[in-house]
Parts: sequence; structure tokens; C-alpha cells
Amino acid sequence: MVQIGVEDVGRRGFLKGMLGTGAFVLGVHILGGCGPSNTTTAQAAAGLKGPFSPNIWLAIDTDGTVYVIAHRSEMGSGSRTAVPRIAADELDADWNRVKIVQAVGDEKYGDQDTDGSHSVRGSFDAMREAGATARLMLVRAAAKQWGVPEGECSTDLHTVVHKASGKKLGYGELASAAAKIAVPKKEELKLKQKSEWRYIGKGTPSYDLKEMVTGKAGYGIDGHIDGMLYANVAHPPVLGSTVKSVDDSGTLAVKGVKKTKVLDTFKGPVMFQALGGVAVIADNTWAAIEGKKKLKVEWNESDHKGYSSEEYRKELTATSRKPAKVVREIGNVDAAFAKGGKIVEADYYAPMLAHASMEPPAALASYKDGKAEVWAATQNPQGAREAVAAALGLKKDAVTVNVTLLGGGFGRKSFPDFAVEAAVLSKDTGKPVKVTWTREDDIQFDCFHSCAAMYLKAALGKDGKPTAWLQRSTFPPIASTFDDKTQVADAGEIGLGWSDLPYAIPNHRAENGAAPPHVRIGWLRSVCNVFHAFAEHSFADELAHAAGKDPREYILALLGPDRKIPKEELAKDYTNYDGDYAQYPIDTARFRRVVEIATENAGWGKRKNGNGFGMGLAMHRSFLTYAATVVQVEVGKDGKVKIGRVDTAVDAGTIVNPEMARQQFEGAATFSTSIALYGEITAKNGVIQQSNFDGYKMARMNEYPRETHVHLVESDAPPAGIGEPGVPPFTPALCNAIFAATGKRHRELPLSKAGLA
Repeated sequence: MVQIGVEDVGRRGFLKGMLGTGAFVLGVHILGGCGPSNTTTAQAAAGLKGPFSPNIWLAIDTDGTVYVIAHRSEMGSGSRTAVPRIAADELDADWNRVKIVQAVGDEKYGDQDTDGSHSVRGSFDAMREAGATARLMLVRAAAKQWGVPEGECSTDLHTVVHKASGKKLGYGELASAAAKIAVPKKEELKLKQKSEWRYIGKGTPSYDLKEMVTGKAGYGIDGHIDGMLYANVAHPPVLGSTVKSVDDSGTLAVKGVKKTKVLDTFKGPVMFQALGGVAVIADNTWAAIEGKKKLKVEWNESDHKGYSSEEYRKELTATSRKPAKVVREIGNVDAAFAKGGKIVEADYYAPMLAHASMEPPAALASYKDGKAEVWAATQNPQGAREAVAAALGLKKDAVTVNVTLLGGGFGRKSFPDFAVEAAVLSKDTGKPVKVTWTREDDIQFDCFHSCAAMYLKAALGKDGKPTAWLQRSTFPPIASTFDDKTQVADAGEIGLGWSDLPYAIPNHRAENGAAPPHVRIGWLRSVCNVFHAFAEHSFADELAHAAGKDPREYILALLGPDRKIPKEELAKDYTNYDGDYAQYPIDTARFRRVVEIATENAGWGKRKNGNGFGMGLAMHRSFLTYAATVVQVEVGKDGKVKIGRVDTAVDAGTIVNPEMARQQFEGAATFSTSIALYGEITAKNGVIQQSNFDGYKMARMNEYPRETHVHLVESDAPPAGIGEPGVPPFTPALCNAIFAATGKRHRELPLSKAGLA
């Protein structure tokens, strides 16, 4: 038995038992062995025909228990609570009688990636329809049993009611009968009105909170199978290097070490493959880690051995000063600059970052009889399934990936390399193997957030507003991890805060410069918005001061009249976070509203800036959510910055769980504090120089904001992102506050390099 602690589909029995008691099941496959069987009894019982049917999400037992599939991963963002709660609302289910079941990686669930702040947005309609489908089938079953028109029946909490006669039947009592009702067509469904919502828009703690605080919750690092082995891997210090020779005599002398195994270096591009290296396999994790320390490995170093951060930064900065690929153009910037005006120019730089989530990567795998089963803290179970299958030479159907709780992810655990390592080693040893990365492994061999050099230039007219605005961003793109010849960002990446500037500027051009990659580049919370927002909104503040204007009033003036920016004003390939632009246009009125709410609550203008005190403002739209942040700081005589009050106004459309939304934006402030003050990964001769928190420092409790206030805007707009949009506006707001306090502008991160921390 695998002991992890998360109730997941791979734990046989719950559906088998339910079917045996005549349970009402909506399209959940029975799982057995190492992977899903071909049994479709559950689907047949519900009359379903396809794996993407909206009715794959629910099961109701005869005792009234409602089981809801969670197809996304839980890493602290609350998706494992919010998404099932949508279905429970439409079902009129009693939340206290709902059990959430974690899905394995399978295409039948559609997109399972827990990234891009789209778990709720991407699931909202489907989960509502799933709940409404089940509710209608229960109503029809009750109406048939009572011999009354279904129109006379309605639902109350976990109950179907016939008000005329006072009759009631619980969902458990109706489960068997409802299983025999034909699944209604989508057009037959009647979704609840907003005024009828029971859970959507109402805050609730995480479904897993009790288990988390009592130590019962199961994470990737908790996986256990009797007789399993443990492994830790020595990865190539320079990306893409191969093993030249190994002396493992000292390693094999460590008590508990069983063997070592050379793992092949990936064949480029790296994509989701394991990095390669030498694995130390032992009968406990400590022995594996200690054994790795005794390894003597010679490497055939790759061409990336020439990569050093300082030289690379100079290269990026030089590129950002030259004309580059145009990604958006309005008017004629060159002609406008030629007319003169007050010219303001600035170079900004943001360094490479590591994820450093609380739980380093960990996975358990068992290979037997041509099948593999994996238990992993993964944000991307489908990608993990495909990567494991490719590494083992198996068909995808022979691999099952079970998803544990994640001790943080921030995008790192979208890469399944650690799960691939466990699977390869299990096949090699013939036993289950758990791979655990150390903190040093985690930081040195991360899928790093890219560094970026950005150049901005504006010409100011007599009214102080820009007549022309030019911006260039140069950074190694995430796309290079999947195609190592790629040096410029695709539309998706450059659309993360660069090609979608919302200001009403008559002449504007955004460009993207080429940058050769030397490390794995991956997703980190809010992705390119981290550095793009830092540059853009710091620069807007610079222009305000250059024009002698109040930054709040200046930003509102830059927005121009309230309008929805026509799509034709954006790049032709603008991806809009994969949201339908007709449904999710860039709306300057929503920008204006969050700026007004944040500044009003912060007491903007009530205390004079200077003499060590300052307020800074920044706004940003990311993942279809509008956010504005005001940061208040005090800079002491020692030059150190203390962050006081933070106010963030958020318009994320329809918010399913306000409690978790507030937590995400509070967490974004602390996350961003560490990035702004200390976050920096550097390399020399291709080797990452930081290895633990002594080199890659996190902010301490006394350095975090003294108080954080989150103001959620009531909205009828469709759901947007929650997990990431709080990050982008924080750092520019902080830097703008420091300027307001000291008169000194900081255009380079981290701020500790300037002595501020």
C-alpha cells in the first residue's frame, strides 16, 4: 500500500464499493492495478459517451456522500477547494458531505496544468454544468418516484423537495434511481442565478486545512511503499554536460548505500527530460545524500561552461539598446521623437531567480511488468505521464501519475524531471524508488526564472504626458527550454506585461531582443510580468516626477478616457492569457477603479513624502486580473528600508473563494518582498553559485510588510486569475516608495545590492 495521505483516485475501492451499493456515479473511471482499466461501468451508468463529457466530475453514494474530482494540483493556491466548490454549489450539495478525490493525470480531464492562474477560470463553466446536470437528474428521479411533474420539484441543501405535498428525498436516497435517468442535454440545464449561489463568492478555509495543520496531509516527500529504495542524484554542474568518469568507492562505503547509477544526459532540447548525472541509491534518504557527497565525478562539460552572469548581463543590456523585433506599434515613434520634447531614458535590470518552494522536488515510482506508477508533487500530471512514458519506452496508457499535495510550486513543479528520475531508477533496480532533491539540488538545478534587461525611452509634451514611448525587453525565453535555438520570446511570453501596455499614448512601440539561453528557463509565479511590471511602472513613476505631477494623477491621466482597448490596437498575435478577448478585453475603467480604491484606502497624499517616508503606487493587469498596489516605506539613517502598510485593490471578476483570494494577495506581498530585497541567482563558468538560503536569501519576518490589506472589487465579470496577479505591481510600488522617501531611483534588483536590505 502506498502511504501518502491524500485521498486519490488511485486508492482503489471507493468507487468499487459505491457501484456495489447502487451508487449514482457520473462518469468516473474505476482504477485498478497500475493504471486505469478499460472498465467504463460508471460512464455507462450515466449514459456518457466521451472522456471530456462534463459529467466526469461527480459521484454520489447511497449514504449521501458527494465525491467531486479535483483535477488540478493543490500547492497552496486553493484550487483543490475552489474548483470542486463550484460544482457543489450548482448541485446544492451540503459542503460538509462533500469529499474531494484527487484525479490522476489523464487527458479525459482536459487541461490539468496548475499554472497560469487559470484553474477556476478554465473550469468554471464545466463544473457548473456538471453540478447542474447532477441536480437535474436527481430532480427527475424524485419526480418520477412521486409521480409529479419535475417542474413542481426543486432542490434544497442536499435534498429534492416537492413543496406542494411537503415531500422530501435526500440525495443518497435518490442515488440509485438517478443513475437510471438519461443524462440531460446541455440546453436543458438551468444554471443558478448569482443571487442563488450558496458557495460561490463566499469564503471558506482550504478543504485540506485540518490535515495540513495536524500533520496528516500527504506531500510528495511523504510517499512510502514497503521495501522501497531511496535516491539522490548528482546532476551535471553545467547544463548539458555528460559523465566522463565516476569513482564511487567512497560512496559505496557509506552505510546504507546500495549502488550508483549513471543517468544519461538529456538529448537537447531539455524540455521535460531529466538532467542526467549519477544517482546514489540507498535504503534511506540520508545515506543517499551522504553517499553523493563522496562521489568523485569528472564531467565532459558542455558549451554552456562559458556562461557567467556579469558578462551575460552586459550582453543583454547592449542588446536592449539596439533596435529589435517589434511586437507592438501604434503611431510613429521615430517621427514623434524627432519632434523633440523632454526626453527621459532608463535602463532596468532584473536578475535570474530560483523558485525555492518549501518542499523540494520529490517523487516515488514503482515499475513492474511493463507498467509504471508514480506519486509526485507535480503541477503537471499529464506532462509527467508523457515524460515518464518516453523515458521508459512505454505507451502513455502504461503509466499512472498520482498527484500528492505540493509544498509550494510557483511553476517549478510543472517540470517533471524528478519524477522521471524515480521511474528510471525503479526500472533499473526492480524496486520502488523515491527520489528526493535537497535544497542545494533545488536551487542549483532549478528551471530558473529568466533575467531581463529593459530599456525605456519617452518624449514628454508640454502637458507632461508622453508623445512617444519606446520599450525594449531582452531575456532568454521559456521557449528556449523546448527549442534550444530559440532566442526571442513568443507572443505568449512577450504578451506577459510587455505588448499590452494600457496607456493612451499616441506613439508607442514595444520590442523584444534576442538572448541565447544557458540554463533551463521555466515558469515562476507571474512569469515575465515580474520584470516587465518592474520596468514599466517604475518608468511611469519616473515620468510623473519628470513632469512634476502626482504619480496617482499622472497614471490616471495616462489611462485616458475609460474604454475597452480594441484588439486591433494590440499585436496581431496577442494571446491575452488564452482568454477570449471579447470576454476579457483590456478595460481601462477597471484599471482606474483599482488605482482609486488602493490609493484611497492607503491614505494617498495625507502624509508628505520625503525625510525617509514614502508611498509608491503601481498597477498591472496579469492573468486577466487588474491589481493596484500602494506600498509605504521608511528608510532609516542606516539606509535600510522598512516596509510598512501595503494596500492592494483587486478586480478578478467573479471570485469563487474570497478568503483564499485574500490569502493569495497577502502571500504575493511576502513572496515579492524576498524577490525585491534579495532574489538573485548568478553563474560563473556555467555553474550556479548559490546553493542554499545562505546564498539565496529569503526575507525574514521583520522585513516583511508590517500590515497588508487586500481590497476585493465586487464584479460581475467572468472569473480571472488569483494566484499570480498580486506579484507584478508590488516591486515597482516598493521602488517608487523608496524614491518618494529618498529621492533616489533604483533600477536594478535586488535592492540589497544598493544597501537597502
